[in-house]
Amino acid sequence: MINWKDGERPAVPYYANIFNYYLGDDLSGYQEMDEMTLSLVHEIDGFLGYEIHKSEGRGSFISYWKDTESIDQWRKDLTHQKAKMEGMKRWYKYYHTMLVKVESARFHE
Repeated sequence: MINWKDGERPAVPYYANIFNYYLGDDLSGYQEMDEMTLSLVHEIDGFLGYEIHKSEGRGSFISYWKDTESIDQWRKDLTHQKAKMEGMKRWYKYYHTMLVKVESARFHE
């Protein structure tokens, strides 16, 4: 289920940044950084929400964005950059990201 920032689904179009990963063996500091970045991203004006899926060392984090300018602002955030560097060095065995434009969305609740 998507955790919308303001509790409301945005109108399309918007963007989804999809981050898929396999966790590595050295996870020291991972949980703390994960919580910190999740808190910080809410401060970006164009951040719309997120969803997380985790199972047996594999996960997906999908963040939703109003526009590419907001995504670029998050990419330039120093704490986010530090998290990405630590992720590459030790927290992830494998990961990939995709940025997609959502032009249509349907929900059943």
